[in-house]
Amino acid sequence: MLLLGIDLGTSSIKVSVVDADTQKCIASAQYPETEVDIISAQTGWAEQSPDLWWEHVKQAILKCNATNQYDPKDIAAIGIAYQMHGLVLVDKAQHVLRNAIIWCDSRAVKIGEEALHYIGEKKCLSHLLNSPGNFTASKLAWVKKNEPAIYEKINKIMLPGDFIAMKFTGECTTTTSALSEGIFWDFKNNNISDDVINYFGFDHDFFPSIQPLFSAHGYLKKTVADRLSLTTGIPVAYKAGDQLNNALFLNVLNPGEIAATAGTSGVIYGVSDQLNYDPQSRINSFAHVNHQPDEKRIGILLCINGAGIFNRWIKNIAGTNVTYQGLNDAAAKIDVGSNGLMALPFGNGAERMLDNKIIGGHFHNLDFNIHTTAHMIRSVQEGIAFAFRYGLDIMRENGIDPIIIRAGKSNLFLSDVFTESFVNATNVEVEFYEGDGSFGAAIGAGIGAGIYKNASTAFSNRKSVSLVEPNKKNIYDNLYDKWKELLNERLKNSTKTKSYY
Repeated sequence: MLLLGIDLGTSSIKVSVVDADTQKCIASAQYPETEVDIISAQTGWAEQSPDLWWEHVKQAILKCNATNQYDPKDIAAIGIAYQMHGLVLVDKAQHVLRNAIIWCDSRAVKIGEEALHYIGEKKCLSHLLNSPGNFTASKLAWVKKNEPAIYEKINKIMLPGDFIAMKFTGECTTTTSALSEGIFWDFKNNNISDDVINYFGFDHDFFPSIQPLFSAHGYLKKTVADRLSLTTGIPVAYKAGDQLNNALFLNVLNPGEIAATAGTSGVIYGVSDQLNYDPQSRINSFAHVNHQPDEKRIGILLCINGAGIFNRWIKNIAGTNVTYQGLNDAAAKIDVGSNGLMALPFGNGAERMLDNKIIGGHFHNLDFNIHTTAHMIRSVQEGIAFAFRYGLDIMRENGIDPIIIRAGKSNLFLSDVFTESFVNATNVEVEFYEGDGSFGAAIGAGIGAGIYKNASTAFSNRKSVSLVEPNKKNIYDNLYDKWKELLNERLKNSTKTKSYY
């Protein structure tokens, strides 16, 4: 019996087919080969086409089928991991009304701040575990104010994973977890927040039916099954935000366990059994994949928007023929500290951990006589690692102080320079596992379809592939202190992001 996992990323779609019995990945594919652009019509805006996501999902599955490593008819369930916080709008015919406003879009910051003040900071944080901020609810409010003709046509609002599941099945569903990441969920009352709905004037009918995260969210339509050589009627049995899914595949399910990922954005993700929130709202709290009202599992997430996207930017600057491996090899030839060159990786919209400020990306101490492209590459990867340290210190203020972090051996963690910088800057050892988001989504599908008893048993045999420990003669602390001084100078001279409405 096989399971199909789909990871809807910002840059591309990744799919994996996993044997349910052995949990071995039989085949995987990515589509497209080149990274998908983010549409940015104005400063602070970030959009993508949901219809293009769907086309890429189909192409990725067909590409995986073409490996001839399995019979597509043996796939028994589908799971979806997706980029979080995006807003997808469809009409009664399930046609997309506009581009999705995605996670790193900054246009709704002021709208969220006004909602926070009106509803009340204490009530927002204690009931929503977040300020409305720049999340999905505030993005929907922006559409209501600025695009009333589109707003009037809305039948359902969805997160990106809800949309892809709808395309497979024709059914619109969502989950408590998805609603919580959109800042629509009241944890105290265990329902959609009346405060948010009433303040913004949203229609309750906009929301799809709420299903358990591990459950059938619909069954594969014949037209789609025939196009993809799959079996009609198999369930989409799991969908979760990418960071929750990343924690799932790393078996981070219980209080005190910590995961990290370093893709387009960088994330540290911990689990708590308390309705925790940061008084300054620099970190975010959502319903984890195994959250239940009577057994709370809250995912505590700190996001750095400018992580892998900065590494991609420097790759593009380095030349059209440069690969990521070439990038890593060049960085490894430069000494720790990049000969005084420092980089701030905050050029991808408003950073929540920096009080929703946009300070931009920066190089500091650049010397035209001594610094080469390789120095810039290394300084980028060190700067991203220092941003993780800055974020982890915020989490430590909130009672999350890990002695070990689990991560997949992928994305930036494929770089020895970044891994060394991360481990030594945070002074926390990292335990690595094989696999990625699409693998986790496949196993999630097995849980949702009842092939595995529960999440804990599904990952009971997971083994780490390596452990990286901090160097006892750590020289990164001094480098980090200098980097933090530079960041603080920038923060002093910056203001919160502009309103784009």
